Amino acid sequence: MTQHSAISPNGGTLARDMLIAVAAMCGVVALSNYAVQFPFVHFGLQDYLTWGAFAYPVAFLITDLTNRRLGAARARKVVFAGFILAVILSVVLATPRIALASGSAFLVAQLLDVSVFDRLRTDKWWKAPLVSSIIGSAVDTALFFTLAFAGSGLPVVGYAVAGGMSAPVWVGWAVSDWLVKMMFAIAMLVPFRALMGRVTPAVAKPA
Repeated sequence: MTQHSAISPNGGTLARDMLIAVAAMCGVVALSNYAVQFPFVHFGLQDYLTWGAFAYPVAFLITDLTNRRLGAARARKVVFAGFILAVILSVVLATPRIALASGSAFLVAQLLDVSVFDRLRTDKWWKAPLVSSIIGSAVDTALFFTLAFAGSGLPVVGYAVAGGMSAPVWVGWAVSDWLVKMMFAIAMLVPFRALMGRVTPAVAKPA
């Protein structure tokens, strides 16, 4: 196997791109950590959704575009940098428990997203971002809501859609959060496709 040479820009441009990616990631995660504390009260969905469900899926778009542009190794560095800064911001904007839960779920899910995307990046254009986001989102939701809310004393509610089954309210938030993320995984294909021509690989993948 031979290593292709860089097909792009100088180190200054790459450093700038990484800085933009880190800043975007930190902003999205901090906003999500704050918003997850507030139920989505419209349409009677307060027992099923929080506002965080609408913000966090954008993180997977940022990770995938970074991976496409800078490659898996640099994308992992961006994830680690984003993880550290996002946890610090989350401690300020949310509770320590939510910050810890968010940081753990973020790190595991985003690194998984990077690995899956990298394996599928030479396949059809939509496959890498869609599959990596679906898998990463499922892991993120399971880890975050369990670590953030299990045993927290949140009220138990009955869910009509589950035949009246009772469960802590955070379980409904988790299921609904996952469903929203699945929809966003599909919706994010639109901006990913639109940006493909502008976010071109800076370094070719080894072949």
